[in-house]
Amino acid sequence: MTELEDRVNELEAKVAFQDETIETLNNELSAHQVRLAKMQRQIELLAEKIKEGRDPGMMPQHQEPPPPHY
Repeated sequence: MTELEDRVNELEAKVAFQDETIETLNNELSAHQVRLAKMQRQIELLAEKIKEGRDPGMMPQHQEPPPPHY
């Protein structure tokens, strides 16, 4: 092979590796976007529950017993 053919083959190998890397990163980014959207929705639901006072673990402030030092 000539030097030019070697250089072309090397460049083709680099491009193939870069294509594979880009595809892998794109798949990871898509998965992260799905997870992020799910977490954002969960936060919205929690915020709605807190505003409505529906969270069974949280009592409205007027129903909480006073601290023990009172």
